[in-house]
Amino acid sequence: MIRVLFICLGNICRSPMAEAVFRNMVQEAGLTGEIDIDSAGIGNWHAGDPPHIGTRRVLEKNGIDWTGLVSRQVTSDDLQQADYVVAMDNDNMQALERLGASRSNRVFRLLDLVPDEPLDEVPDPYYDGRFDEVYRLVQLGCKALLRRIQGELAAREANK
Repeated sequence: MIRVLFICLGNICRSPMAEAVFRNMVQEAGLTGEIDIDSAGIGNWHAGDPPHIGTRRVLEKNGIDWTGLVSRQVTSDDLQQADYVVAMDNDNMQALERLGASRSNRVFRLLDLVPDEPLDEVPDPYYDGRFDEVYRLVQLGCKALLRRIQGELAAREANK
């Protein structure tokens, strides 16, 4: 089982969007039993809350289920158990580093996987409401992440 953890500031906008989008992609790829997907926030301000209404709307508009997503704060256990820790921006990366996670091939920003995208961070739509733009970026990053994991799973299978 490969464990993926998406991280943003409060776990109500970007990381739950990425979790829902990636979960949908994994399901469509028939890999639900192979990949465990979760999200968490650096802070605990929204712990227990559902995703932001803007995230819910953009997911619903695109036919992606967000049922059961609830904000929570990242823990050190999360960081130790995840195979991939995927941050949305540089601030998230710095916070993860303060928690002991180092930037590596398993701890990175989502858009690090999309070298042809001019942006290198998924911007926080909490204040500016740019949820459609965030959705576009999350889609790009999640597609690239799925390709990476599919390659890893294929390599594991070939080595059996």
